Amino acid sequence: MEYWRMPDESEPHKRTWMAFGASKKVWGGKLLPEVQRNLALIARTIAKYEPVTMLVRKDEHAPAQKLIGSAQVELVECALDDLWMRDTGPVFVVNKVGEIRGIDFNFNGWGEKQAFKKDAEVAGFVTEHANVHALETELILEGGGIEVDGHGTAIISESCVLNANRNPGVSKSKCEIELKRLLGLDKIIWIPGIKNKDITDGHTDFYARFASPGVVLAGYDPDLESYDHAVTKKNLSVLRSAKDAKEHKLKVITLEGPEKVRKAYENDEFAAGYIGFYVCNGAVISPEFGDNKADKAAKAALKSAFPGREIIQLNVDAIAAGGGSIHCTTQQEPKV
Repeated sequence: MEYWRMPDESEPHKRTWMAFGASKKVWGGKLLPEVQRNLALIARTIAKYEPVTMLVRKDEHAPAQKLIGSAQVELVECALDDLWMRDTGPVFVVNKVGEIRGIDFNFNGWGEKQAFKKDAEVAGFVTEHANVHALETELILEGGGIEVDGHGTAIISESCVLNANRNPGVSKSKCEIELKRLLGLDKIIWIPGIKNKDITDGHTDFYARFASPGVVLAGYDPDLESYDHAVTKKNLSVLRSAKDAKEHKLKVITLEGPEKVRKAYENDEFAAGYIGFYVCNGAVISPEFGDNKADKAAKAALKSAFPGREIIQLNVDAIAAGGGSIHCTTQQEPKV
């Protein structure tokens, strides 16, 4: 059997993929212009460190280019439903001789919660445009539900993958066998997550991220009124007692969410957490929320976890208002 491995996000990238895919139908008239500005800001920031290729609808090429300005961002025309490249794009894996494959995880709108016909084609489009072959699977899931250390260990939310709206009738053991084959895993640490609260059913990348093998950054929601308070406490408990594929206990660094956010885009879906950072070549791009104490603490924790990288904090409140973060808008293509 051919061996494939999903590299950790902190390994070298060839480029970052994004999608200028927000629409008035999904985002509404108030949020749309600011979401588009947020996307352009993220793309311009990443482009200082590595190439960015952004998918864009044909009729939005000009406004996207205007927002991006002179930054080195390649725009490629493609039909889109939304902007979440982490979930719609392929998951790239590599083998020992330097070949790359793109896995299409059969995006179905997070369990058919949103129109997805166009976004279901994005993984194949990106794989073809990247000039790599596809690696096929029948599993249905999203890139935001997977977090790997690149050395055989993954953290995955049960609430996403082991969910009848994605993989009805698929057992945990069957799912593990397939994920281990596709991603080069020896050990999966399952965190419970939570179903039916946000559109993703509790993606891993809102709760726990590897900084390096054996080191995990995990979110904690201090708001006792929030459903995520109990979820993050349970996740932390699981992670603190877990061992990785090398049988080493994990070092868990807690990233506490902000106690307050700016009022302009605050709503019930607002994703107020620092775990949605993105690691690119030489930098970590992280959200900030206007809570000076929490923002500074998150930046310090990221600086400690990613020595040698710049920590850049961005105001992406409109994207947070749609329940997402910087990581959700990106997908890395590894460099081999």
